[in-house]
Amino acid sequence: MEMDMNVQEKKAGFFQRLKDFPSKLKDVVTKRVKNVLMFGKDDPRRIIHSMKVGVALTLVSLLYYVRPLYLSFGVSGMWAILTVVVVSEFTVGGTLSKGLNRGFATLTAGALGVGAVHLARFFGHQGEPIILGILVFSLGAAATFSRFFPKIKQRYDYGALIFVLTFSMVAISGYRTDEILVMAYQRLSTILIGGTVCILVSIFVCPVWAGEDLHKMVANNINKLANSLEGFEGEYFPLPEKISNETNSCVREYKSILTSKGIEDTLANLARWEPGHGRFRLRHPWKKYLKIAGLVRQCAFHFEILNGYVLSNYKAPEEFQNKIQEPIATMSREAGEALKAIAKSIKTMSKDTARVNAHIDNSKTAVGNLRIALKSSYPETDKDLLEIIPGVTMASILIEVVNCVEKISEAVEELSGLAHFKETLDPKILSAEIGQHQLLHRGTVKPVLDGDNGEEDTDSSPHVLINVHDEQPPATTGKNSLGVEKNIV
Repeated sequence: MEMDMNVQEKKAGFFQRLKDFPSKLKDVVTKRVKNVLMFGKDDPRRIIHSMKVGVALTLVSLLYYVRPLYLSFGVSGMWAILTVVVVSEFTVGGTLSKGLNRGFATLTAGALGVGAVHLARFFGHQGEPIILGILVFSLGAAATFSRFFPKIKQRYDYGALIFVLTFSMVAISGYRTDEILVMAYQRLSTILIGGTVCILVSIFVCPVWAGEDLHKMVANNINKLANSLEGFEGEYFPLPEKISNETNSCVREYKSILTSKGIEDTLANLARWEPGHGRFRLRHPWKKYLKIAGLVRQCAFHFEILNGYVLSNYKAPEEFQNKIQEPIATMSREAGEALKAIAKSIKTMSKDTARVNAHIDNSKTAVGNLRIALKSSYPETDKDLLEIIPGVTMASILIEVVNCVEKISEAVEELSGLAHFKETLDPKILSAEIGQHQLLHRGTVKPVLDGDNGEEDTDSSPHVLINVHDEQPPATTGKNSLGVEKNIV
């Protein structure tokens, strides 16, 4: 009886699972689709890049579909499709890097391969494989060893790999065929066609520039530093009524900078392959971005140490904190404003040296005030000294952060000169020029008689009446309000 009940329960459970399967499948599919849509929405360029690869593959497949082209290249048309697959990269710099590396490596290796086959044939049928083996071993080993050099590894590693592959295939396959020149011509032509199609599609169809991504990344990282610096005061000297998770998120923004070196190096390497575009000239100083990024990362490491003091339960006495709070608040605020001005200068590619230097000078003044406060708070006993050590250490690290901000400013100033940043006109000067322009073009001048008696003969009078039409808001009061005449004698 119990066995029958167990069997019935198992059957009921099976039918229930079978009944729930469509709804569960629908939920899983819906969740996956939402994740894909969210992933594409996060960076729509990924979807565009996928379509670009599809377009390039469709174009090179015409080498097979169009009969005259197929008769010219034969089955070697597959090399064009293979080239599109391996050369297509997300950025223009990546595509150019792989495309040019593959093209030059194939051309060089193909020529050497054909030459090696003809040279080996001078040694007869028995000596030919020996000579080919020696040449394949020598050039293959030399090209592979060259990949260990840092500069070659960084920029030409893919080209060295294709060189070894192409030379070996041409040299070895040439031993069994007499049409080595035809085979080399077909393969080289189809590879060049595939690479050219990839490069043209990458540049002219919604291009993604590695240099532009690097430019934005450096500016955004500086902005993250500014936000972390401005939120530091609220973290270390929290007010009970202002404790919130928003401040914590601002202070933690620097953490993504600590692991950004690999991406920055890759983008800078790919940016060197790109032609001039938009605001970036042909020989744009991309290496300077790496210098700035290194200084920003160094500053972020200081923040990592400061974060340890923020989270620590051991802090300086409240009296000591009250003495150093004002200069520290000024330091963090002014240094943060300087970083924001620097980030804006990079984003807009314009010089704003006066504003940046003003904030840095203010932060240096606050550093001097902080040192005075620290000297005035020197403890009388060793016990008191141990209590204020965390606060003193935190202050010294913050001083180093201000020094890092100044170094970042100097590096950006050097970049602005090499990259030809545009000059920013001071708003005060601009306002003065606009006011002068309005004064010259919005007034009327007429002569006035000495006795103000209204006579018509005015040529002999040295006095004039100037009507200045001031375009201030109607709320302005006083003698210079709208429509008042000013007598200048």
